[in-house]
Amino acid sequence: MGTAQLRSLVEHLGSCMVTDVSDREPSQRRERTRQRLMDAAAQVFAEVGLDGETVETICERAGYTRGAFYSNFETKDELFLELAGRVAREQVEAVERRVREMVAGGPTDAPALTPIEIVQRVLEVSGDGRTTILLMSEIRIRAMRSPELAAAYLALGDEMVKSVEQIIGELSTAHGLRFRTSAVEVARLLIMLYEGASARAAMAGFDDEAIAATVSDEIGALALLLVVPPAAPLG
Repeated sequence: MGTAQLRSLVEHLGSCMVTDVSDREPSQRRERTRQRLMDAAAQVFAEVGLDGETVETICERAGYTRGAFYSNFETKDELFLELAGRVAREQVEAVERRVREMVAGGPTDAPALTPIEIVQRVLEVSGDGRTTILLMSEIRIRAMRSPELAAAYLALGDEMVKSVEQIIGELSTAHGLRFRTSAVEVARLLIMLYEGASARAAMAGFDDEAIAATVSDEIGALALLLVVPPAAPLG
């Protein structure tokens, strides 16, 4: 994949985080084809891993020809990078829905929750299963070996940080949360911990429920360090 194609892909992935769907693809048919190819790639990955997956197996599972694949993606790496972007968007959208619910209710919606529990409650909806964790981990490993793929993956990560930073700002306003550092640093730290805790839990052989519980505990511990405790009432 050339630099120009990577730059175009990163711009596409970034715009997907914030723009309307109608502006992203030239046709609904093309979008359906791309989504079916990514769905098939995720399914095959779960069975044989990234290295064992070929363009042919992806096309066979999706019911398309190699021509359909290469009219949408230049390489397998490009497909998996976009699949990573889709996973990131789904996580952000789930968190945004939870934040909207909590913002609509305001501080009185969950009066018994501590600031730490508020952070955990918001982020718990973004949990990954083992297959997604394995996929993202393998993509990161491939990016470490490819400067071009690394640049695209890091750019995708920057877009994720921006989205989480905005979510943190909305949560702070709605529930009066104050942090010991900037929203962008909180976003970076939460994402780094989330990725690390998820990977460790997967390596330990935990099932999806245990992974989610472990990550929630880790996020709670980090939030305890980042959130400024509310002032104790006088008297």
